[in-house]
Amino acid sequence: MKGYINYVFGLIFYFFASISSQGQTEKSVASSSSPNLRIMFYNTENFYDTFDDPKTNDNEFLPSSPRHWTLKRYQTKLNNIYKVIISMGAQPPSIIGLSEIENRKVLNDLAQNTPLIKFNYQIIHKDSPDPRGIDVGVLYRPDFFKPLNYSFIRISFSSDSARRTRDIIYIKGIALGHDTIHVFVNHWPSRMGGQARSEILRDETAKILRNKIDSLFFLSKNNKIIIIGDFNDDPDDESIQNDLKAIKVTDKIVKGQLYDLSERWLKDIFTVGTIKYKGKWSIFDQIIVSSGLLVNNSKGLKCFPSSAGIYFPNFLLTEDKNYSGKTPFRTYNGYKYIGGFSDHLPIFIDLFYKSK
Repeated sequence: MKGYINYVFGLIFYFFASISSQGQTEKSVASSSSPNLRIMFYNTENFYDTFDDPKTNDNEFLPSSPRHWTLKRYQTKLNNIYKVIISMGAQPPSIIGLSEIENRKVLNDLAQNTPLIKFNYQIIHKDSPDPRGIDVGVLYRPDFFKPLNYSFIRISFSSDSARRTRDIIYIKGIALGHDTIHVFVNHWPSRMGGQARSEILRDETAKILRNKIDSLFFLSKNNKIIIIGDFNDDPDDESIQNDLKAIKVTDKIVKGQLYDLSERWLKDIFTVGTIKYKGKWSIFDQIIVSSGLLVNNSKGLKCFPSSAGIYFPNFLLTEDKNYSGKTPFRTYNGYKYIGGFSDHLPIFIDLFYKSK
């Protein structure tokens, strides 16, 4: 009975959330058509459980820590992430990439201990060597997407051999029973210590990912690739444009090229981005696709430059009291618990199946 009540609550929440998000720009509704396959990415901001892991530095998020990360607060976070997922459309996304999750347990709780259980989400995850114990993970609906194989790309740095970070998840699978796609889920090194000092780490990460992309293009320049994640850089930064070689969409689509669908969001950077720091929006969370998904004269899964969007209904935002406008409604403001969602906004892409 409790699960049913929670499910009904979720539907009610989705209804009102959908109403509150109407009238926003195309970044919250990328296409007026019903998508065949929606892929979502969300940096969940410190989605830790309440248990101490002796192998990682998770002491900041324990019941006894200064943040007082209690079971009640964890459950609120769990329900908040569920609410975001369920409110994104008439059907929740077919593939969900998540970052800043501590372990498989939080993914299992999200998939099995919320009304998402109805959608039979399956999990792809592996503990990464990140010293804080935060990972990337994937939930997928097997009725829409069937993984053929997957792997975890380990990132090592020639500039700092002792440095550890999150793996990149790579998945090859069949979407909608028809088409093969390649999905990469990322969370690149942060800007801690400053952008200039840390950019070499993101440059090296981009080059490792690019090597994998080149191996796919070597097999076929028509391979359909979707790269999602928190890159801790903007679309016009060196790591994205020069090292990953993802460029903005132009009228002429070139085979074997990566296109950053998030680049077009930069024109509205003063209004909204995916994360806000000291009053300035950035587009750290991005969606990049290969040319194979943008060529309109071939059949199979397709997208448009406008198929990718930032999801920012009113309930995910709050007043920016230190600067102007709105800012993401996050879990903590400093060490003050405010019970929000995340310091990032979720992003998504809609893929459409073309039979002829």
